[in-house]
Amino acid sequence: MLLPSACSRRAVAILFALVSCSSLAARCQNSSSEFSSKARVVPAPVEPAPFKITRVRRNAAYSVTFKKAEELTARDRLLVANAESSIAELARSAGFDYSESGWKYREIGCPGFSNHIFLQFSRDNGRGDFSAFSASIPRNGVGKIRIVPILKRSYSLFSPTPINSLTISAFNHIRTEEGLSANDDWFGNALCYAALAGAQPQALSSASWPSSQSAVPPLTAALDVRLFGKGEEVISFGDVVDHTHSMEWTMTFTREGKLIKATHKPGGMLRAQPVPAISAVARTHQVP
Repeated sequence: MLLPSACSRRAVAILFALVSCSSLAARCQNSSSEFSSKARVVPAPVEPAPFKITRVRRNAAYSVTFKKAEELTARDRLLVANAESSIAELARSAGFDYSESGWKYREIGCPGFSNHIFLQFSRDNGRGDFSAFSASIPRNGVGKIRIVPILKRSYSLFSPTPINSLTISAFNHIRTEEGLSANDDWFGNALCYAALAGAQPQALSSASWPSSQSAVPPLTAALDVRLFGKGEEVISFGDVVDHTHSMEWTMTFTREGKLIKATHKPGGMLRAQPVPAISAVARTHQVP
């Protein structure tokens, strides 16, 4: 037979155990509720823009094409003739001695830019005296004639053309005039920008990738989608037109389709590199 005091102690112990279990259950429920609440705030995936990474490229070319003046179609020759006075005025305003003899031009064939004709004007007076600029003429009459200064007597008129804010601004205006079709070929955008900046860009296709013993640039071409920040898209490609001095081009676009940064630097040798933690690359698409 238990004494009354022992019975009391036993009842207190049972009551304490019940309270503890109830408190533990409440804490578990609160913790589960808090975890569930946090799990619901994960943001939904952001659709890539302005370039759709799943869209099939409109032009399979891995380089721009150049045509001599006499190889232009009759329609394009007429466009050039009608724009000649405006081009001359813009060139003189930019500091070029366009009234002097010796100037010639060729057409730049840009993949993905069907609503414009692009020209590269140049004058070669010998070593150390080379001048060049690019010109953009809208085919459909929507937009303005524009020029991109490249070199005046072998020197850049402003900062180097590939990274110049004036080149970036002109390209953004051209993309706007082109309309939504300018976003159909992300690689065509990169090639066209490089060509307007004075290069004759050429990238390696997967079929022409050299052997492991060959010296090649560290990339062919890629479109990277960045999740963090403002969701920018970055196009990179290795220009191999000069295999002894290959160059790397990188262009950063906002989701609204505005080019905000361009870099141009000597390319390195093929090597494995870890993905930086700050890059937040969602996916990379090689040129098909």
